[in-house]
Formats: sequence, C-alpha cells, structure tokens
Amino acid sequence: MQLICEAYDQLKHALNLTPDELSGVFTEWNKGELDSYLIEISSQIFAKKDEDGTPIVDKILDTAGQKGTGKWTVESALDLGMPVTLIGESVFARCLSAIKEERVEASKILSGPTGQAATADRADFIENVRRALYCSKIISYAQGYMLLREAAKNFGWRVNMGGIALMWRGGCIIRSRFLGKIKEAYDKNPQLHSLLFDSFFAGVLNEYQASWRKAVVKAIALGVPAPAFLTALAFYDGYRTARLPANLLQAQRDFFGAHTYERVDKPRGQFFHTNWTGRGGRVSSGTYNA
Repeated sequence: MQLICEAYDQLKHALNLTPDELSGVFTEWNKGELDSYLIEISSQIFAKKDEDGTPIVDKILDTAGQKGTGKWTVESALDLGMPVTLIGESVFARCLSAIKEERVEASKILSGPTGQAATADRADFIENVRRALYCSKIISYAQGYMLLREAAKNFGWRVNMGGIALMWRGGCIIRSRFLGKIKEAYDKNPQLHSLLFDSFFAGVLNEYQASWRKAVVKAIALGVPAPAFLTALAFYDGYRTARLPANLLQAQRDFFGAHTYERVDKPRGQFFHTNWTGRGGRVSSGTYNA
C-alpha cells in the first residue's frame, strides 16, 4: 500500500494529474503486470466523488492508522536478522503521517527544492513510475519470503512457499497476478534461496532498473518523499553487491569495543582482534551475528 501511495504522490506532483486522470492511469496499470486488488480499488477510489461532485480522496486527512501487523512483522524480522526494510519504512511512514500538526508547522519553516522543471514526457514518466512500483513490489515480496525462509529454519517448519502464494490469492487484499509468478518460481525450484535468483524476477529487475532509478531520482529532485521506493532500491543495490563497506564498520566496532572481526584471507568463523592504539590488553568482547 505504501508503494502505491508513493507512486500516486509522484504522479500527482510531477505531472499535476487530477484524481480522474489518476483513475485512468491505475485502470490501465491494472490491465498489465500490476494487475491486483489494491491497484483496482485505488483506481475506483480516485474516481469516487463526494456529495458536492468533487473527488473524495482529496478530502481525506493524510494521517494513516495501523493495527500492529506491520510492527509485529518488523519485530520478527529484527529477531531473525532479516532485512525486511520495505515493511519497516512503511510502518515509519504511517508514524510520520500521524504527526500531522507537527508536519504542518515544519512545512512553514523547512524548504524543499525550488525551480524544478516540469516533467516533459508524461507517458515516459508514468511508465518509469509503473516500472519502479513493479520492481519495488518484487523486492518487498523477496524480503517477505526471506523472512519466511528464516523463520522456517529457526522454528523447524516445513513450509510450502509456492502454496503460500496461492493462499494469498484466495481473497487476501494482496491478491494479484504477480502471486502466480511466485508460485511458478517455487514450482521450478522448491529450494529457491531467494525470489531474486529466479530467472523471471531477476530478468524484470535487470530490464526495469534504469526506469526505477529515474523515478527515484525524480522524486528526490522534486522533494517528494518516497521512503519505500528508496529503501527497495537500496536493498537491491546492497543485495547485488559482492563487497559492502561493513569491513570498516567491523574495524570501528573492534577499535572502540574489541568486538572482533573475520578476515577475507581466513576461513569463516575465525575471529580476530587488533590492538589499534598499541595501548591496553588484547582481550576481546563477546559478539553475536543476527
């Protein structure tokens, strides 16, 4: 839902689309690979008029509620050491929306980008946002399945990953054409480590990533908040990176807390400590890996 809201916000600010125009865009999106219950009802929401004939969506206060399911998922992800960043950002986006009065005051004193040129090619931008939404959706499901995989390992569950996708298609609000692709991925490889290793999903991300990046860059240039789009792309770039800068982080942790580190030239599981200052002892602290 947060991703859909960010797509809506980008289209509204970059192209000044009216609710009726947005309804048309979402209706078209629902005919293709984004076909889903949430895209369908969003198109209907944009088209709905209030008693005075104006769009009701523009009259709804921008403060989101929540029942706790997102929070519980993030807590489970932290407990199991899985980076379910999209749900985390989505929960925090709702929290930010809830401090409406504070945001109104901040809007009076904090400035954003100025002098940004309008988007010249409307159709091209809409397609970039559509692709960005689809790519981010793939990342969200990949993260969710990573959490399921780790929970199954941790608790000794026997989980039919493809069957879960079919279960979600049976009346759940996230039901969509997309879930069929997940079922196909696990039918091809029941031991699939991540959805991102499946040829279909990897192919989409490789083909669409340029559009995804353009949409994210445009959101930043316009000052339109897109936390879920951004964290999805950050996860993608982190996941595809063979060497991250966590080596420096481990050095810092070892420097100030003697937390130890592993070495690239030694077997995994061997931990080392450096006496960085030449003072003090060589006693290291305990540690754990999430």
